[in-house]
This record gives sequence, structure tokens and C-alpha cells, in this order.
Amino acid sequence: MKKKIIIIIAVVLAAVVVIGGALASGYNGLVTSRETVNSAASDVDTALQRRADLIPNVVSTVKSFAKHETEVFDKVLEARMTLLNASTPEEQATANEELSSALQGINVIVENYPELKSDQTYIGLMDELEGSENRIAVARKDYNDAVNNYNSKVIKFPANIVAKLFGFEKAEYFEADADAYEVPDVGAALGD
Repeated sequence: MKKKIIIIIAVVLAAVVVIGGALASGYNGLVTSRETVNSAASDVDTALQRRADLIPNVVSTVKSFAKHETEVFDKVLEARMTLLNASTPEEQATANEELSSALQGINVIVENYPELKSDQTYIGLMDELEGSENRIAVARKDYNDAVNNYNSKVIKFPANIVAKLFGFEKAEYFEADADAYEVPDVGAALGD
């Protein structure tokens, strides 16, 4: 009789240890994936911040050649502030598209001032801006890969049980704004 009770207690303890281990393992895996998403989001923020930090220098350089184009400069700086104040991936994507659109106005100005195209400061800033664009693209891809991995864990069995138990929710992808799929009207930008 005592032997039977000891066996039952041992089986129950073994089951508790196995279930506890599975819960701990699932929880730790979700935490690790969530932190990877957070780290990737931070990388996107850093890349967007780097780009935003370059914008005033580009505007200042172009402004020195084209002082009467204040409307374009104002749009660029306003779009930059919107990007800096964006907090969610969706807001960042929308603000990033607005900034890209506003920067097209600067490109139009540059076409009207050939001496600006050959200015070393401008050339250097544009190279930096192009590098920032590449960094943003890589950071966004890395973020979306991390979100995909995390979201897969949140919805797959048995981790989905742990996710629901501890309140893990799916993360938001960094998606392009719907306007990004529209072809820009260059004629309107040139005033035609």
C-alpha cells in the first residue's frame, strides 16, 4: 500500500515537472522571440532616426542654392517631424512614405540647379541618405522576419497555449503605406 502511494506521488511529481518544464520552455521561447522583435524594431527606429537627422543638412544645402523654394523645404521638415513622432510600425511606415514623397520635391529643385548637383557637400549628403535608405530597407526586412518568427510561435501549438496563458499577442508588421503603390505624378511635381 505504501509502495503504491509512493509510485502515485512520484508519477504526479514527474507529470508536474514535465508540464512545468514545457511551460517554462514555451514561455522562455516566446520571451526570446518577443525581445528579438523589440530589438529589430529598435534597429528600424535607429535607421529612421539616422535618415531624419540627415534631412536638415540636405534641406540646408539645397536651400543655400534655391532660397525661394520654401514650400518644398517646409513640407520636407514637416514630414521629418511626423516621422520622428511616429510610435507604431504603421505610423512609421506612413510617415516614412510621406517623407519620401516630400524628398521628391527636393529632387525636382536639384534638377533646376545643375551647380547643386556638383556641390561636394550635397553629393556627400545624398550618398549618406542613400546609405540610410538601404539601412532602413534591411532593418524593416529584419524586423518583419522577427515578427514572422514570433507570430508563428504565438499561434502554433503548443506555444499558443503558453502565449494565451501569459498574454503574448501577435506583433504588428512594418508595412508600406497604401500610397506607396501609386505611381507619383512627376508632371504635377514639376508644375506642368
